[in-house]
Amino acid sequence: MTATNNTPGTSLKIINGRLLLPGSDELTKASLHIVDGRISAIGEAADAATSDEVFDAADSVVAPGLVDLCCNLREPGTGQKGNIASETRAAARGGFTTVCASPETSPVNDSGAVTHLIRDVAEARSPIRVLPVGAVTRGLEGELLSDMAGLSSAGCVALGNGRRGVRNARILRRCMAYAKTFGLTVMFSPENQALAADGYAHDGLVASRLGLLGIPEVAETTSVMEMLLLAEETGVRLHLSQLSSARSVDMVADARRRGIGVTADVAMHQLLFTEDALSGFDSRFHVRPPLRTEDDRQALLAGVRDGVIDAIVSQHQPHDSAAKQAPLGATEPGLSTIESTLSMGLMLVSRGELTLPALLRSLTAGPAAILGRDACIEAGAIADLCVFDPEATWTPGEGTLISAGRHAPVLDNAIPGVVKLTLCDGRVAWGVGSS
Repeated sequence: MTATNNTPGTSLKIINGRLLLPGSDELTKASLHIVDGRISAIGEAADAATSDEVFDAADSVVAPGLVDLCCNLREPGTGQKGNIASETRAAARGGFTTVCASPETSPVNDSGAVTHLIRDVAEARSPIRVLPVGAVTRGLEGELLSDMAGLSSAGCVALGNGRRGVRNARILRRCMAYAKTFGLTVMFSPENQALAADGYAHDGLVASRLGLLGIPEVAETTSVMEMLLLAEETGVRLHLSQLSSARSVDMVADARRRGIGVTADVAMHQLLFTEDALSGFDSRFHVRPPLRTEDDRQALLAGVRDGVIDAIVSQHQPHDSAAKQAPLGATEPGLSTIESTLSMGLMLVSRGELTLPALLRSLTAGPAAILGRDACIEAGAIADLCVFDPEATWTPGEGTLISAGRHAPVLDNAIPGVVKLTLCDGRVAWGVGSS
């Protein structure tokens, strides 16, 4: 039966699913009972409960709803590359119940007014939870500090500067010091923009062979080290977004051993692809930071397995077709990934490079903890759930993708993991048969 648990007082029972329960690395077959948007019972108690509706999760995994720390929703904006309605619906299809909206909007989310606009539109049009990330500097220009207190009061869960960075170390230090004063988390994508310059590919063998302008690894690692030292001095909660190199993982691990409060994430495509993806001049794989070497990919995977990297993100960046139809260096960076992030992770599981529990922790409890939230299946918890069949396959393509961005990295390939049901606050955000 298709679940429609949208009315207050309505109850839903999910049966025959395999659950990932807190503190366990094993999937447990058990039922769930949901009432008024919360999990009321698990296991035998759920079996005995009566419910208005029943959802059969046979052959499926029942996991906490996925949480994304980096998603570009393109609203406010022109609407040409998508909007909150289209991209959150795509996210729900991918199993996400919470997404953090990047401050890289038009206008930039550097004021309480823009934050309120994002929240109001999301409330009206999004099937899932949207958490705005505010700009740490005005206009993301890296010069004048934004109204951090105002952004926090308006509902921003963290502050960042998107992919634009903060060039001036003195200003970066002030950003961290002020954020510490207000108890805010800062999310920075580490890149020394002077070293990155006009590059658009990893400065390695593929870039040399194809004549592409490279971005050296040191453009990331020098920035990582600078941010870690400033975080150590200021005491701010620092989150490093979208690491791409082995040395960055080592530096984060060392910083934690020294007691620095730092967390980190990696984009899913960095775990699956390397610089070789650019060998055919495929503009889809023009991403920032660039795809690097196989050694880097393996180190990032090890970071996820070991917990040095806390979260995996989609880094979803929908573009219109024109943005990707140009010579490689002239295209806009970014992949459309929100619908296929879970599936790409399951590809890594099938290869034996990640375990399913490690993958799910990195997509649920890990990112939730960075936001000071919970993502777990237990009695009394909010019913944010993702029910998916890990063995079933689907094919991303023009006719199947919901996002306005059609440049998925796994386009026209059969990939594992069909999301059958996504519940946010106990309400159906996505179900098989949704259109």
